[in-house]
Amino acid sequence: MPSFIITFGQTHVHSINGKTFDSDCVARVEAEDEEVAREYFLPKFCFSYPEDIFPMESLRYYPRGIINVDVS
Repeated sequence: MPSFIITFGQTHVHSINGKTFDSDCVARVEAEDEEVAREYFLPKFCFSYPEDIFPMESLRYYPRGIINVDVS
């Protein structure tokens, strides 16, 4: 299943299964497509990318790094 990276704005805070997602991290979501990956964070997220095109050098702007979304 493909993976997608979701980024968040300054006021976009989500909690999923005890993990906090905010502007200091990016979320990695395995989903059948990008639209399904976005659904976990509606209505507030910034951008979404297929993982293979996410610019990994930009991780320096996310001090908490990549957090995997466990939706099981």
